Amino acid sequence: MRINVLQHTPNEGPGAIRSWAEENGHELYVYHPYRYGILPDVEETDMLVILGGPMSPNDDFEWLKKERDLIRAAIKQDLPIFGACLGAQQISKALGGVVKNSGVKEVGFAPVFLESHAIKGLPEEVSVLHWHQDCFEIPKGAELLFSSRLLKNQGFVMNHRIVGLQFHFEPLPNDLREIVVNDGSYTEGSDLGQTPEEILLHGIPEENKQIMYKILDYISDGHKD
Repeated sequence: MRINVLQHTPNEGPGAIRSWAEENGHELYVYHPYRYGILPDVEETDMLVILGGPMSPNDDFEWLKKERDLIRAAIKQDLPIFGACLGAQQISKALGGVVKNSGVKEVGFAPVFLESHAIKGLPEEVSVLHWHQDCFEIPKGAELLFSSRLLKNQGFVMNHRIVGLQFHFEPLPNDLREIVVNDGSYTEGSDLGQTPEEILLHGIPEENKQIMYKILDYISDGHKD
């Protein structure tokens, strides 16, 4: 299976998604459309992953619009799609949803709570990395998957093929360090009140990698080599 990853900033890479791909014998291709303007064709995509980034889906970048065209084409072909943060917002907007400033700035670790049992084996509560201020509208036909104390729409699941998360399960410990050392100033004004040092000290919960694996297993069922 060819997994095409859309990465939007150097310090937010595929992390555990790459590990899952390697352990399952899949090929992973990482694109940087914000830098090179190149996107994969849907015909060469078996799974589409859209990662986070500092931009908004509402920004007037042509490559963001082309990403949404690709997302819609992948949905039409019933391909597995996973989006994190900006990626989830892009999926929502591609399906006609609204993305806007939530009025809440979540940066750091805080629990999310399970709202749907569509994906078996997910915990009722888990501590996750938040790095966002915008929020998405749950797409029509999707189920609310996770919520937090500060923001209801933290995740959605749709058609056994699509999962979008406002937060991050994919970072591994090295990825967390890369995010914090390069973008630690974004913690200023966060409603979670955590410093970069506190975020690093918290570290990535061990279970998050396995949860990421469960989500990828779920959306890729029937699309394995």
